[in-house]
Formats: sequence, structure tokens, C-alpha cells
Amino acid sequence: MGVEIIFKIAAVGIITAIVCQILKKADRDEIATMVSLAGLVIVLLMVVDMIAKLFDTLNNMFGLY
Repeated sequence: MGVEIIFKIAAVGIITAIVCQILKKADRDEIATMVSLAGLVIVLLMVVDMIAKLFDTLNNMFGLY
């Protein structure tokens, strides 16, 4: 769970940047904005999932309810 999550986030960022540049060159600025927002949401969901796992681990470690 260490380096692979960084690679996944980087891959999403690179793909999003490439697609946005292609769409901007094709004068599709609105769709490019939506693609960048979709990439941001995907990364945020990945981070939220990691934070939820962290809280579950802390809950199990300290026996909190």
C-alpha cells in the first residue's frame, strides 16, 4: 500500500492532463474542465478510502468503539 498508491495518483494526473490538453486544443474547454474535475474526484475518493482504512486501523489498535 506504499508506493503503488502514489503511482496510481500520478497515473490519474498524467492521463487527466493529457486528455485536458487534447480537449483544449480542440476548443472543448467545458469538457476539459469536466475531465479535470472528474480526475480530482477520483483522486479524492482514493485518498478518502485510505483515510477510512487508517481510522479503522487506529480503531482496532486502540480498541475504541
